[in-house]
Amino acid sequence: MVKTVYVDNAATTAMSDMAIKAMTPYLKEVYGNPSSLHTVGQVAKEALDKAREEVAALIGAKPNEIYFTSGGSEADNQAIRSAAYAGLAKGKKHIISTAFEHHAVLHTLKKLEKEGFEVTYLDVHSHGNITAEEVERAIRPDTALVTVMYANNEVGSVLPIREIGKVCRDKKVIFHTDAVQAVGHIPVNVVEDNVDMLSASAHKFHGPKGVGFLYCRTGVPLKNLIEGGAQERKRRAGTENIAGICAMAAALNEAVENLDKNMKKEAALRDKLISGLSKIPHSKLNGDTKSRLPGNVNMCFEGIEGESLLLLLDAKGICASSGSACTSGSLDPSHVLLSLGLPHEVAHGSLRLSLSEYNTEEEVDYIVAEVPKVVEYLRSISPVWEALEKGEKPHLI
Repeated sequence: MVKTVYVDNAATTAMSDMAIKAMTPYLKEVYGNPSSLHTVGQVAKEALDKAREEVAALIGAKPNEIYFTSGGSEADNQAIRSAAYAGLAKGKKHIISTAFEHHAVLHTLKKLEKEGFEVTYLDVHSHGNITAEEVERAIRPDTALVTVMYANNEVGSVLPIREIGKVCRDKKVIFHTDAVQAVGHIPVNVVEDNVDMLSASAHKFHGPKGVGFLYCRTGVPLKNLIEGGAQERKRRAGTENIAGICAMAAALNEAVENLDKNMKKEAALRDKLISGLSKIPHSKLNGDTKSRLPGNVNMCFEGIEGESLLLLLDAKGICASSGSACTSGSLDPSHVLLSLGLPHEVAHGSLRLSLSEYNTEEEVDYIVAEVPKVVEYLRSISPVWEALEKGEKPHLI
């Protein structure tokens, strides 16, 4: 039986033992509704309050600035729509973002554009990053919001959030960051980073799926997405997922406690992967080579289809992806890779390997040994590759 090598941690992570242990009591023993006044409900409320305090402390926030959500997508939607409508009330209808945001952000912005908002999508260039100066130049008197991701989910670029935040603070523009790929993986502090609103999701740092949080700085207006109850200080209706929230707090605490050690290990494995796979002819590393998530490797291999590559690697026990799990059903090339200026035919041949602290050097050696074989096989049966090799078409990588 082929051993499973899981390197798709940007899509989701395995729950940690600590998170499972923290979650279990709230599935059976402490099952009360935290809005109930009786003892069983109040015990659950105590757990909810404690988890909120823990999550807040781990990102440098105050407890009353944390709102629990169903995940990063909900948090992105609530943050962006809140800031947009707050701006609209002051006659401001301009928003700034980047071309390679997660679709939770891009689709929300597209919806706002249909409502009359104007959005500037900053070019992320071939290296997959922007500068604070570019954000500053794009800010106008009618700018209501800047929303820029902390780290890209496909190519791993870490953006200059602290500097962008300072520009926004100086210009008195609300700044939101989708930090789903950053929280629990690199240092994040909302005060030091000058962030007004931040989105995070538990299942990206070994917590459970279906739970996340939105940080909203005191004084920044927050509009309801979901109506129907007084939960989350009347800003997010629905009975809180106590078990998931407690597990998320435990997972985040574990991640932050071991952050330096995990970053060092993942970066070493990442660099070994990049070194090995870069030896494949006509291959290309995508994303910022310096400011990069410690566990992200995104490569393109000319002359092959990414879907075929993934299926053959899966047969060898290697679980990877070609981009965002949220668009895995799409046959179109990644919008992230296209935003870096890659041609469609190159972007189609992409491979994303995202590591966690659970991965080993032996697994990396196995990947480095198997990927070239699969690429070579796919190229051997590819008419596109044959045309490239015969000189009928120019190589693009």
